Amino acid sequence: MFTGIVAELGRVVAVAPADGAARLTLAADLLRGCALGDSVAVNGVCLTATALDGDTVTMDVMGETLRRTALGALQPGDTVNLELAVTPDTRLGGHLVQGHVDGVGTVVRREPTPRWDDVTVALPDGLAKYVVEKGSICLHGVSLTVVSIDGDDVTVSLIPETLRRTTWGSAEVGSAVNVEVDVLAKYVERLLVSREGGRT
Repeated sequence: MFTGIVAELGRVVAVAPADGAARLTLAADLLRGCALGDSVAVNGVCLTATALDGDTVTMDVMGETLRRTALGALQPGDTVNLELAVTPDTRLGGHLVQGHVDGVGTVVRREPTPRWDDVTVALPDGLAKYVVEKGSICLHGVSLTVVSIDGDDVTVSLIPETLRRTTWGSAEVGSAVNVEVDVLAKYVERLLVSREGGRT
């Protein structure tokens, strides 16, 4: 479980394809404290540390993850948003984030202003129903508040601190974005569907 508050920017050291999957090696000071088996959110995707070497961590990325997220496009030298899993004493500064990406969206508009940037992301089909104005959404591992929603287009506002501390500072129109909607909305839908179907 994560909060969507990015702790540090990491650097992709290597991407090694392996039988439809991949091994991803990242470097960051934050990763020095990792142990084997620890969960790390990489651009919002929960991955498991499988090899450690100083400030680098290697993680296996299975085929399903490559298909469902934007991790498959990463190249050595790319920058990624990193967050370690929450602990019992972690402040929940964002919202409950699982690191289970629902789909990949696309940045369709970016409007800088003197104090913030407004960014609009086109969501994949079927996800907009889980998003509400002023609700939470996780975009590329960052917990953000929805400013507005128009069809499948979700707009968020990024303050200078977010722009400095995350990859959103350099995201351009056309960039692919990992999207995780609020899991509570999905659970509510599941309960309602079950009730309407006569199941308990």
